[in-house]
Amino acid sequence: MKIICIGRNYAKHIEELANEKPENPVIFLKPDSAILLKNQPFFIPPFSNDIHYEVEVLVKINKVGKYIDEKFAHKYYDEIGLGIDFTARDIQTKCKEKGLPWEKAKAFDGSAVIGKFILKGQLGDLNNLAFTLHKNNKLVQDGNTNAMLWKIDELIAYISQYFTLKKGDVLFTGTPAGVGKVSENDKLVGAIKNQELFSIKIK
Repeated sequence: MKIICIGRNYAKHIEELANEKPENPVIFLKPDSAILLKNQPFFIPPFSNDIHYEVEVLVKINKVGKYIDEKFAHKYYDEIGLGIDFTARDIQTKCKEKGLPWEKAKAFDGSAVIGKFILKGQLGDLNNLAFTLHKNNKLVQDGNTNAMLWKIDELIAYISQYFTLKKGDVLFTGTPAGVGKVSENDKLVGAIKNQELFSIKIK
């Protein structure tokens, strides 16, 4: 399986990082080795002093697809989840300054938290889906998919022009504003519609 991530999909997050609004979705990949094993803590890697959390709505692909028409995109997923795209912001900043790829900052081991999945039929309108991230019981990210620049079905149609989607692939759909640094002993809890989907300790 592969992890396909979307950057800059929420306007306020673009503003907080002083990035330019893209003309098309920004796509990057994480390898399967980036997945944080279930019930394991996230260990801050020795190569970064500025690891940021980024909570994101996830989509699990359920069948093979290529050049998917947007009107048929809904047939390619049944489950929605929540996760974290951990980012080594200091390394990412250096890479961006030099025009280099981001993989070292985004795709390192343990950088992808994949929480529980929920059948999409239980969630109602996927384009109006509230989700949150609490750090040490304090609300730090409060998002809604209605603020996405590109909705889920648009993303699937766009991505499938470049990458064949396969059963088990996971799509990270972008993060809202409120990203920030993690420190040792922090606890991160993510929820969709107040239903907890992951809880992560930082070591």
